[in-house]
Amino acid sequence: MAQIDWYIRRNLKLKQLYLAVALDDLRNIGRVAAGLNITQPAVSKALAELERGLGITLFERTARGVNPTVYGACFVSHARVVLGNLGVARDELRDLVSGASGKVRVGALPAVAPALLPRSLALLKSRSPGTSVLVREGTQEILLQELLSGSVDLVVGTLPDSRTAHFEQKVLFEERFVLVCGRRHPLTRRPRLTWSDLRGHPWVLPPVGALLREPLEAAFEQHGLAIPANHIETLSMHVTCSYVQLTEAIACIRQGIGKYFHELGVIALLPLELPRLLRPVGMTWNPDRPLSSSTRLMMQCLENAVSSSGDSRS
Repeated sequence: MAQIDWYIRRNLKLKQLYLAVALDDLRNIGRVAAGLNITQPAVSKALAELERGLGITLFERTARGVNPTVYGACFVSHARVVLGNLGVARDELRDLVSGASGKVRVGALPAVAPALLPRSLALLKSRSPGTSVLVREGTQEILLQELLSGSVDLVVGTLPDSRTAHFEQKVLFEERFVLVCGRRHPLTRRPRLTWSDLRGHPWVLPPVGALLREPLEAAFEQHGLAIPANHIETLSMHVTCSYVQLTEAIACIRQGIGKYFHELGVIALLPLELPRLLRPVGMTWNPDRPLSSSTRLMMQCLENAVSSSGDSRS
């Protein structure tokens, strides 16, 4: 124990962290040597020096390559965190030297892209014009993978299951869903609606596998309706709004987005109250990666945008 403590505090080198991560990624000394532009004996020597210094075996040598031991898996996991932290420090220092104010990469689920995110970005730019922002839209599954890999710093949208490992999250608001249609749809002339009134109309549905699809199907079943045979499937709000304008289709979208497009005169809201269908909207981040000052500012702007705008809340 004392040997491990002494070696990590006094003798561990940054290049050894890169070596361990490369060995875990490639599992082959020859490929690691080629990637690091050194010889295979040099890789073997460096690994032996690291293991001797720690007093433990990090990788098992086999005829097919190398595999991490339980100690190696632990060491590599922490090496990735250290290298990730140094990468954030590098980026922030580079921005300071160049006169920029930092960079933040935001993963956005389609639900927040039209309304909440633009307001938050406007706040961010008013406070820090030099901050660079990259916005990536995608499904929850894809964006959470990018959050794990470090491709994005923050994911905004419907929160994943609270039991999801590796992530921390914060609720921004609870939101209900509304039914929308074109402004000239015959159902807009009714002061009250029941679920049976929806029968026979075309629909815009979320694709199978999307977060909203299963609870929406459950709501249909609960009220004795079959899944509409006449429907299209999309997560695009632009396609949804254009399609309901051109047809007598009905769509189910978030209340905040529905109000946003309704106030623009694009769509109409139907007077039928829906149950809560999904988890709250919020921010998700990876606690194993440090939050840059730009990411923290983005999070603050998201919270401020919600608190200053009543149309995002249920």
